[in-house]
Amino acid sequence: MAARDRLLDAAAAVYAQHGHLGATTRRIADAAGVNEVTLFRHFGSKDALLRDAVQNVYERGVPSRLPQRPLDPGAELTTWCEHHHQFLIRMRSILRINMAEYAEHPEHLKHACKLPVRVADELHAYLLRLRARGLARGRWNARAATAMLMGAVFGDATQRDIMPERFPYSERDAVRHYVALFLTAIGASPRSGQTAGKAQRYVSEKRRPT
Repeated sequence: MAARDRLLDAAAAVYAQHGHLGATTRRIADAAGVNEVTLFRHFGSKDALLRDAVQNVYERGVPSRLPQRPLDPGAELTTWCEHHHQFLIRMRSILRINMAEYAEHPEHLKHACKLPVRVADELHAYLLRLRARGLARGRWNARAATAMLMGAVFGDATQRDIMPERFPYSERDAVRHYVALFLTAIGASPRSGQTAGKAQRYVSEKRRPT
């Protein structure tokens, strides 16, 4: 791997662990296996390196594309959300640093926000296609529906390790539950009906008296 790429990866890893202040050029250079002179030759400053490193990480997170011609909303949304969920889990340390340091370093969160905007636009367009094809019914706002599903996935990915009691279902099952409930909310059904059935069984089990 080229020195520049090693520096980008090392900077992202060090930043995720130590934040902006703790991500010193010496620490990043050591993690990348180069000297600080090489770091400054490639990037000029620590701020420029961290900006490029954060942007580079988020640009790798473009989710799998939702189909232009929806056929099976349950399977399509589950696969798409699982991809995004796993990306957010990998990124949660950087996300937390971005949010905690927003007042001092807003540039990092601005780069971070570019990806969810693209993700939201992709999901919004897909929901409009679902409705146009008659695969989702009822009166609902596509932007609000987009925010609802993305919020559920984001909250699970970024909070599960902090508040495990809030998520009494497995990480593996989480997305399927969210997608099934979401499909019910927008008047859509998975083609097989299996996803909706699992969510209904889960809700019923939670309502049983203990």
